[in-house]
Amino acid sequence: MTKVIGLLWFAMLLEAILVIFRRLLRREKMKKFTQMAYESSEEMVFGKAKFPVECGLGLKIGDGYVTPELKYAPRPGKEESLETLLEEYRRITEDALERAVQLGLPSLVLELEHVFQLTANPEWGGKIARMTRDMMEEYHQKYGLKTALKSTIADIRKPENDLRNSKEYKTIIEAFHQAGSNGADILCIESIGGKEVFNHCVTRQDMEGMIFSVGILGSRDMKYIWTDIVDIASQYGIIPGGDPDCAHSNTTMFLAGGLLSTEMSHTFAALVRVLGAVRSLVAFECGAKGPDKDCGYEGVILKAITGCPISMEGKTSACAHSDLMGNLAAATCDLWSNEAVQYGDMFGGTTAEVFTEILGYDVSLMNTALKMGSEKVLRDMMILSDKYRDPQALILAPDSAYAIGEAIISESSYYKRSIKALKKALQIINEADQSGKLILTKFEKKAADQAQDIINNLPESEEEFIANSLEKYSAVEDFYPAYYELGGE
Repeated sequence: MTKVIGLLWFAMLLEAILVIFRRLLRREKMKKFTQMAYESSEEMVFGKAKFPVECGLGLKIGDGYVTPELKYAPRPGKEESLETLLEEYRRITEDALERAVQLGLPSLVLELEHVFQLTANPEWGGKIARMTRDMMEEYHQKYGLKTALKSTIADIRKPENDLRNSKEYKTIIEAFHQAGSNGADILCIESIGGKEVFNHCVTRQDMEGMIFSVGILGSRDMKYIWTDIVDIASQYGIIPGGDPDCAHSNTTMFLAGGLLSTEMSHTFAALVRVLGAVRSLVAFECGAKGPDKDCGYEGVILKAITGCPISMEGKTSACAHSDLMGNLAAATCDLWSNEAVQYGDMFGGTTAEVFTEILGYDVSLMNTALKMGSEKVLRDMMILSDKYRDPQALILAPDSAYAIGEAIISESSYYKRSIKALKKALQIINEADQSGKLILTKFEKKAADQAQDIINNLPESEEEFIANSLEKYSAVEDFYPAYYELGGE
């Protein structure tokens, strides 16, 4: 008995050592982007990526056509048991697939974005992924519907419990394994690294805090977690998708609100989005292939740098939130998504049916433009309908995104990337304001000027900036620098 226990202990130790070794090996092989994937932003268009991905059941993403991507959520109360969740997701999946074939849609991506219970109970997520995949295979065999399943694992980590070695992190890793072994084609997550400092700084519109929390802490956390995600995806021969800056950039976008909202500067929100691109790029440096997630509006910057396909959302995500770039967001998409909609009934059918149809018609227009060779005309119409509506839209227009991407890859450190990207974004915003194309209010001009002053007076040295930030934010609740391989407890 003692011998058996000893062998088991040795096996567990060996596995732990192998995991650490694989992680270190992958981190050594991280790719650094030093040139843009495209010659210019003019090359970038919806439905076409430099490096398409092939996955699922006959689906190619970014290979000359756009595919609708439906994202859905169960009704409250259905998460009480695996049985009720299985039935809820069965209905959702059947409704979506049935409406797709009724309309003659050639392809569809289903995003199974985990509610808390699916990640906290990894086997639940695995069972629902398997059920979904089985149903997709049935419709593929019967009707030729090309499909893929994207599984987005919930980041259930709590900073106070350790971002790296906690029970929650181990549960997340197991959830990825369950998804990968049960039919998922694409793995994604919306990670929360840096969120504890971000929450402290965002309401204060603290630009230094944004650089530290998003550009540095967020990027460092991405490097750690995506080393593991890419390793898991390779074990199952599936696609490591991406990781949008939802936790930071989208939070700021929501706080900024519409054109009449003045609680938070829209210029500030635009600059945080640029930092989000610095952070989100790390997944691709670790080996992500795209498509990333739709809620990462910074995806256009990532596509310009990497050439990987992207998922985007805009007007069709009004069921989940509002934005100021509903058409522009589609300009370079490869998947077109609704963000998320709760399952329920509408006059036209269930929400799964209705939004499959809406997305289907949107992409049908884009795909027709591609077939006619008119895609750049439609793209430019999408861009110009929103480009000068708001600073947030301006910096995500393909020409702006391309210039910001060039600024990012001109540096290697997360800190200097952040500074270069912010300076380029401010230049773009100020030039548009001076030309009269973008109308900045006094409130927005003041925010731009303040951001410029702060950035101009930051330390040249990353080490000095981090040291200053550690001192400045040392009292932030649940912030532990050691979780980011920085000094401190």
